Amino acid sequence: MTRHIVALVGSNRPGGTVDSAVDAILAGAAEQGAQVRKILLSERPLEFCRGCRQCTRNPGPGRGACVIQDGLAGLLDELDAADALVLAAPVHFYNVTALFRRFLERLVCYAYWPLDRPGPVLRERLTRPNRPAVLVTAAAMPGLFIPLATGAPRALRVAAETMGARATGTPWLGLTGAQAPLAPAAAARGRRLGARLARG
Repeated sequence: MTRHIVALVGSNRPGGTVDSAVDAILAGAAEQGAQVRKILLSERPLEFCRGCRQCTRNPGPGRGACVIQDGLAGLLDELDAADALVLAAPVHFYNVTALFRRFLERLVCYAYWPLDRPGPVLRERLTRPNRPAVLVTAAAMPGLFIPLATGAPRALRVAAETMGARATGTPWLGLTGAQAPLAPAAAARGRRLGARLARG
């Protein structure tokens, strides 16, 4: 059966390090026969979460409906239908981009959180629980320090887990300046990770 892999890129720089790393991952998956799709968050009409929590109030396994009529529902339908995910965003000032953070906050619709409860509980997954995900970020600092000095890895993990995915690959790309091309070793690793996603 052909596997469907969707990548979501929260970068403002098409062709940059993160975007190139995602391309390598998808290329590796496509070489193994997977159907791949890349979505750029910069091209999707998403508003900021209003914090009304209307989407969290009704019980049930499905995600709640947001009151904002924008591109969120269609985007989440695409992500929910995927067999595997690639979530990517570079580090901007010690965390993921505002572009990705805006998307992350809108994922509250996967939580059940009525007004009389002190905190949210993730709803039961309605599609493919524990499907694999590759999480990608990049920063000017050495890659070893990215999970120690930034919140980007945690933000990407929270997004994946909220959508019922588990991280099976985490390329934290370090020493990447604004114009730095993707290193050949990183591209090769990306293709291997993509091939693994395609194989299931």
